[in-house]
Amino acid sequence: MPHADPRPHSRARRGPRRGGRALAALCALALGLTGCSGGTGTPAESASAAGTGDIPDLAENRLQVLEETFERRLPVTVDSVVLDPYRTASDPLEYERVEVTDTSRILPLTGSLAEIVFTLGLGDGVVGRDVAATFDEAADLPVVTSGHEVSAESVLALEPTVILADTQTGPPEAIEQIQRSGIPVVIIEEAWSFDEMYPRFERVARALGVPDAGAALVERTRVQMTDVREGSADAVDEPLVAFLYLRGTAGVYLIGGPGSGADALLAEIGARDAGVEMGLTTPFTPITAEALIAARPDVLLVMTKGLESVGGVDGLVEIPGVAQTPAGRNRAVVDFEDGVLLNFGPRTPQVIAALADELAGLGGPEAS
Repeated sequence: MPHADPRPHSRARRGPRRGGRALAALCALALGLTGCSGGTGTPAESASAAGTGDIPDLAENRLQVLEETFERRLPVTVDSVVLDPYRTASDPLEYERVEVTDTSRILPLTGSLAEIVFTLGLGDGVVGRDVAATFDEAADLPVVTSGHEVSAESVLALEPTVILADTQTGPPEAIEQIQRSGIPVVIIEEAWSFDEMYPRFERVARALGVPDAGAALVERTRVQMTDVREGSADAVDEPLVAFLYLRGTAGVYLIGGPGSGADALLAEIGARDAGVEMGLTTPFTPITAEALIAARPDVLLVMTKGLESVGGVDGLVEIPGVAQTPAGRNRAVVDFEDGVLLNFGPRTPQVIAALADELAGLGGPEAS
């Protein structure tokens, strides 16, 4: 199934929020790491120099751009995934070499990639965006996708000098048409876990000739993740959370399991993933009323557009089985705007902090 787009703005649907320790941790991190000097040096030194600045609250919908300007070294030749529409999830990826000589007009074809490019400090060179790039810095850019489907004509009209895509970008015919135009297209692996997130930062930075910026972003994010993890440890009382992927207009109702991405986020803050504990073996499985009732989740985690597609919380509890769960009875629903929750991008520490804060506000298992 396509990579669902989660984005900033989390809103609990029940009860006053409490347990703001996770957000306080972010503030403490910002205070502890600001005041670093600029300059060049080793990637680790550059990471320190970039600092964390004032980490925005997730609801502010803006990025935390690296403060330092990094030297751009071009041309570069990098590995790019070969798109194969017949490849299955178990098949290894194949690569080809792509040369990038000019990054004056950058076009990321996913919101997640755009977030990385802007955070690396290269936003001034971005000429267009995917519909999922909803953060404030990209708001005025022309959109080249419709429902995450790329329009080759819209892409070529912007005359980009380098294009970034990932393994879920499509349709394949559009990508092939763009590649035939001669514009370098670098296709990056997706990230569905923290271990995959950091290499993704580095691959994007390498493709754009700023490897030191990639190393700085990795280092900063690691520090932030450590601090947020520690700050969230006592805020969440091990609630059982079911991540539901909903597209009511298409009749799609799925529950997340191992590898959905939500499982990694929940584990990071000490919450339990209902799909994992149910013994599911795939990232997404069609919801059955019997399985959902048996799972007894304390909280339902959804994406904002998915929630809207079923008619909000009122419509959600009408899905068979939902009203019979502790979460459904208590209307304990947390939604994140499509485009940030599963992005595994530079704002992931903000996501972790906000998710911990929301779950703490809903209370733990005893709330059911």
